[in-house]
Amino acid sequence: MSASPEPMTVRRAIGTCRSAFLAVFLVSAVLNILMLTGPVFMLQVYDRVLASNSVPTLLALAGIALTLYLFSGVLDVLRAKSLNRISMRVYTRLARPTFLANTEVPLMLGSKGAAIDPARDLDLVKRFLSSQGPAAIFDLPFMPFYFLILFLFHPLLGGLALGGGVLIFAVVLVNDWMSRGPSRELVMQTSSQTALMNTARRNAEVMHAMGMFENFSARYEDRMKGYYSAQEVASDRSATFSSLTKMLRLVLQSAMLGLGAYLAILQEISPGVMIASSIIMARAIAPIELAVSQWPSFVAARQAAARLTDILKRSLVENGTRSLPRPEHTLLVEELATTAPGEPVLLLQNVNFELNVGDAMGIVGSSGSGKTSLARAVMGIWPLMRGSVRMDGSSLDHWLKAERGAFMGYLPQDVELFEGTVAENISRFAAEPSLTDVIAAAKLAGVHEMIVQLPEGYNCRIGESGARLSAGQRQRIGLARAIYQRPFLVVLDEPNANLDVVGEQALADAIIALRKARSIVLVIAHRPKVLAVVNKVLVISHGQQTRFGDRDEVLNVSSVNSGKAEERRVMHAF
Repeated sequence: MSASPEPMTVRRAIGTCRSAFLAVFLVSAVLNILMLTGPVFMLQVYDRVLASNSVPTLLALAGIALTLYLFSGVLDVLRAKSLNRISMRVYTRLARPTFLANTEVPLMLGSKGAAIDPARDLDLVKRFLSSQGPAAIFDLPFMPFYFLILFLFHPLLGGLALGGGVLIFAVVLVNDWMSRGPSRELVMQTSSQTALMNTARRNAEVMHAMGMFENFSARYEDRMKGYYSAQEVASDRSATFSSLTKMLRLVLQSAMLGLGAYLAILQEISPGVMIASSIIMARAIAPIELAVSQWPSFVAARQAAARLTDILKRSLVENGTRSLPRPEHTLLVEELATTAPGEPVLLLQNVNFELNVGDAMGIVGSSGSGKTSLARAVMGIWPLMRGSVRMDGSSLDHWLKAERGAFMGYLPQDVELFEGTVAENISRFAAEPSLTDVIAAAKLAGVHEMIVQLPEGYNCRIGESGARLSAGQRQRIGLARAIYQRPFLVVLDEPNANLDVVGEQALADAIIALRKARSIVLVIAHRPKVLAVVNKVLVISHGQQTRFGDRDEVLNVSSVNSGKAEERRVMHAF
């Protein structure tokens, strides 16, 4: 048995491209040397061709320069393609863990995670890696090379270039310091706006039916104001520093040209050196100007990488043991206390019960008493603040999630089906599903006859969220998914909420069959019929367990001596 491997992070994903980055750096080194083609050509034209009036020399120099320009262009294209491939490699390395982390965020942080979007953060990292930003970063180390050439031309030329470079670099540092806050605020406002848009889309039917467009439009406009303000600040900062850098570059170029002319008048340098110095100066500070223009993207990508790394580390580290045996005997819950992800207040506490294979337990209580909280805690969806959930003595987190999910079935209140075929949904989108097991689960859920009447039967595509199906059909297919391959533990949260009489009978038959197949079944119920097939009942009131035991004993109203009106009302309902 081996522990799960260390999860992929942004740093590790980029580290897998180390050799590719080294190749890009070497290409950048050659490119920066080739960038001297223009200045050297100008220097030779002014100092040699014009002095000798030699056309053959001019043609030879032009041919050499053209060849070097073409070679430079080819290398530039190769560098751009390499950076694009690096970005795609990093993206593909992180795509799967990011997808998994995206599903973990609401389970870890609840409503506090609404602004966290790992997929968007990964896209920001990818877009920066394929932009001109990394090229500018690779060019920055070669600035001293150009300054050295200018110093060789004349110390004053080198001093001017170095002073200008330091000044522009200071502008870059100030830009970084002043851009962090606006960039972070822009990301938060974008997330808030996107979250509201997605909420409206998910609840389109409710909005249409009850005319909620005006109210949500007003709320969306408020979010837009915040987004517009953040975008305005970030854009203004970027434009200000970009214009400042451009102005400094032009001033330095003109200053270099003026100083070169002065030195040429004093005959300390030649006219060719004067022109070449101005071109080299422009080339020396070009990466800084490009870096400033790309700085908002760089800051956004850096913050996105930090957020993505944090969420990957928090969501994908598993301490379970691979290939731990499937449980076969008992489910034990001791002193369980839980709360919604990211919330400090306990919603359920002091829950204790033990079930053996073949047991089915009904969980009853008024709305909001904590029944669904218990279901989520037992399934490992919500965190345990105290206590434990054990199967055959092992805690839930002793299994890896993928392996644990294979012997657990869950039917939530709001049944979510996925775009795909009926068979894919029932088989939980297994890579190689067993059609025999799919049909067996459908028959056990009493939905086989309905499925075969659909167009293409089990191969019928049900649309996003099962849009082609009724609420009752979705619930019964969700039940078939929950009991696919006869899990050890099956948790059903109000499974008969949308079922007719036939559906309720099929549900009862499924619970009986699961008990005979040595499964443990937990059923949250508001309607009494389903409790006829359970042998245990647990009562929850106001976030506390108040009674647990054999069904007939617990449901016997005369045995309820607590005197609590709420509990008595629940007992009478059954």
